[in-house]
Amino acid sequence: MSIVIVGGHDRMHCRYKEICKKYGCKCKIFTQCPANFKNQIGNPDMVIVFTQTVAHKMLQTASQQAEKAGAVIKHCNSSSACALNDALCEYFKEA
Repeated sequence: MSIVIVGGHDRMHCRYKEICKKYGCKCKIFTQCPANFKNQIGNPDMVIVFTQTVAHKMLQTASQQAEKAGAVIKHCNSSSACALNDALCEYFKEA
């Protein structure tokens, strides 16, 4: 399972990876918008957006790419480790 995390804090990058690894997921984390963001997203199974720490342009691009890939989009108001854990827990309970 592949996950793309959009937004969040730079200092939490390693923690986000640890949490995804705990669920057996590969993840790409974008805390800032790279030049070719649209091409780097790929075809994830799930896109998690931390809405308080993401630029509007990144949100639009991530949503468009997720829709094309048929990925689940989950919006989290907080960019904490707990919010990510809750989002993944909820996803795996539904799946």
